[in-house]
Amino acid sequence: MKAMDVAAMSVNEVIRRYPAAIALFNRHGIDACCGGAAPVKQAAERDGADVEALLAELEQLVRSA
Repeated sequence: MKAMDVAAMSVNEVIRRYPAAIALFNRHGIDACCGGAAPVKQAAERDGADVEALLAELEQLVRSA
């Protein structure tokens, strides 16, 4: 799965599939509690995260899973 595929998934779906993503989202300040229904890219923009860095880390996490 590519980062762009993950970017369209909801934060909650990514966490369900890849539990290690919780730490990644926390590092980037992504709200997975109340904002978990939003797509990853939208949540990153909303929460002021570096979208490109987040997606690169997510892609690496998915590859290693």
